[in-house]
Amino acid sequence: MKKTIAVVLAVVMMLVGVVACTSGNQPATTNTSSAIKIGATGPLTGGAAIYGQACANAAVIAVEEINALGGLQFELKYEDDVHDVEKAANAYNALKDWGAQITLGSVTSDPAKVTSALCYEDGIFFLTPSASAATVTEGKDNVFQMCFIDPTQGIAGANYIKDKNLGTKVAVIYKNDEDYSTYIYQNFAAEAEKIGLNIVSTTTFTADSQNDFSVQLGDAQAAGADLIFLPMYYEPASLILAQANQMGIDITFFGVDGMDGILEMNGFDKSLAEGVILMTAFDANASDENTKSFVKKYQEKYGEIPNQFAADAYDCVYAIYQACVNGNVTADMTAQQINEIMKQQFTSMTFNGLTGQNMTWGTDGRVSKDAIAVVIKNGAYASMD
Repeated sequence: MKKTIAVVLAVVMMLVGVVACTSGNQPATTNTSSAIKIGATGPLTGGAAIYGQACANAAVIAVEEINALGGLQFELKYEDDVHDVEKAANAYNALKDWGAQITLGSVTSDPAKVTSALCYEDGIFFLTPSASAATVTEGKDNVFQMCFIDPTQGIAGANYIKDKNLGTKVAVIYKNDEDYSTYIYQNFAAEAEKIGLNIVSTTTFTADSQNDFSVQLGDAQAAGADLIFLPMYYEPASLILAQANQMGIDITFFGVDGMDGILEMNGFDKSLAEGVILMTAFDANASDENTKSFVKKYQEKYGEIPNQFAADAYDCVYAIYQACVNGNVTADMTAQQINEIMKQQFTSMTFNGLTGQNMTWGTDGRVSKDAIAVVIKNGAYASMD
């Protein structure tokens, strides 16, 4: 019988598990030799640490809940890859030496391209919460994603803006030396042309020029844009919002999942993000019991509201749990044996999680679920729908 989060959480309320913590930024682990070892790499430090810590934090909660059930046990270990491809490869090798039987892959796309290839070569099942590049899964039948792929975000964003009449003259600012930003932009632009969404300004930046956006913002303003689409991560987006405020530009900003985390940036003035809209798969303000329970636990444990990356990681652990239970996976199996079972389960099961209901995966490893949008109001996310 397939187990959903709702069933598992209900049982957790009646059971107590024992989980021990490791030092530093490492998540909790089970301390039992009869546990299935789940490894992951992510930026636990550095500029993208908001993403990595959110994933690690949520995975800890999920493992604690599952281990409290007293049946199948998980042991979780994260290695810091600092959003660097070379460090990610080293981190993966450390996890392999540790005995990882399943991985939550890598948190961000560039490291995930490396670690997914290694997992494919070694026959270790890979499910990433948030590495959204389409190339992460391509040609690898044991590599899966919980997040939307970049093209999906671009297409969904264009249609959402059009359907909700959020802007009639759209400007786009994207990072042209980064796959994440470029792929979202390319699919956004193609869909915009298809549906008749008017793009009046398209400007770019690179890693070396992401300090001054006055030219890009000025071009959007001169073109009469009433909405600026930002397919990028939160760091450059925070500078764009600050500089738009300094320039007196009052335009609607529409972002993607990479901007989730902007409210947790140290030193960022949250008022600058007032009215910013983001495409996402998770709304922390949702009224369903599973979301409310997760948000409450996350706030109590870490002192902040979980973002989409956290919710995706939480779902990853529970999806793996469901597949393991359905496939009769045991801790004494090899990673390669588990890999074959996971591939069969993920391409045939339906999963209900925090980031979507009735989720399914294709043989290409890509998830099928609905996107939603949230708007920032008074320093917090609020539902758009």
